[in-house]
Amino acid sequence: MTFYQKLSAITKKQNSLLCVGLDSDFQKLPAHIKHQKNPQFLFNKAIIEATHDLVCVYKPNTAFYEVRGAEGIEELYKTCQYLRKHYPEIVLIIDAKRADIGNTNNGYASFVFDYLGADAVTLHPYLGQEAIQPFLDRKDKGSIILCRTSNKGAGEFQDLVINNKPLYQIIARQIVKKWNTNGNCGLVAGANYPQELKKIRKIAPDLPLLIPGIGAQGGDIEKTVKAGIDKNGGNAIINASRSIIFAGNGKDFAKKARIEAEKLRDQINLVRKVTK
Repeated sequence: MTFYQKLSAITKKQNSLLCVGLDSDFQKLPAHIKHQKNPQFLFNKAIIEATHDLVCVYKPNTAFYEVRGAEGIEELYKTCQYLRKHYPEIVLIIDAKRADIGNTNNGYASFVFDYLGADAVTLHPYLGQEAIQPFLDRKDKGSIILCRTSNKGAGEFQDLVINNKPLYQIIARQIVKKWNTNGNCGLVAGANYPQELKKIRKIAPDLPLLIPGIGAQGGDIEKTVKAGIDKNGGNAIINASRSIIFAGNGKDFAKKARIEAEKLRDQINLVRKVTK
């Protein structure tokens, strides 16, 4: 099953566009978890068990694991293996924002897809198609490429106008027309910029869009859903991280995470229903 097929299947099965970001910052873990063995894995496992019927995607950001060295990488691995074993139908995206050249990317691709067992990874476009070809060549895996990101300074380069078009639109067109030959590309487009998101959807009507910026980053749910979904009400991976996984910091943290996840899923679906 390809990345596109798997995403479509789980979206329909769960009736959900919700992606939960497993940005499990060690410093923010509940006290009763933090001092146990494998605290990030135990935290993630609890979040997964509480929310697995509400989501289409889980998305760990590698930075929160890499900062802890070998121990953190091991906990990321355990998390990915747990998902693959218990909930293999749920899409796993590794948010690593990789970009390099030559054999270096062969190593990155092998780490994400072969070692961690991910379905997709986030990538930088700056080095061009040739540089990220090792990812694009994985026909069954997703390459989700940064287009218009959710950070405040995103426009510094992404909005630069070249031949009367902002750079982010040029990137989107290039990926649609030239990079997506294996039908496995997606784009990252931040919820904080709904007008830009709408333009990206017009350029890429059939591509999955990974949409961060909801929740703690303040993106508007209604505007995001209306701008981000495709003609069938899907292909939008709407991510929330901190607002869900850190909704509580006591022993009932997983229960509170579920409440927030269910609330957000339902808010998204309400707009999808109206829009469709």
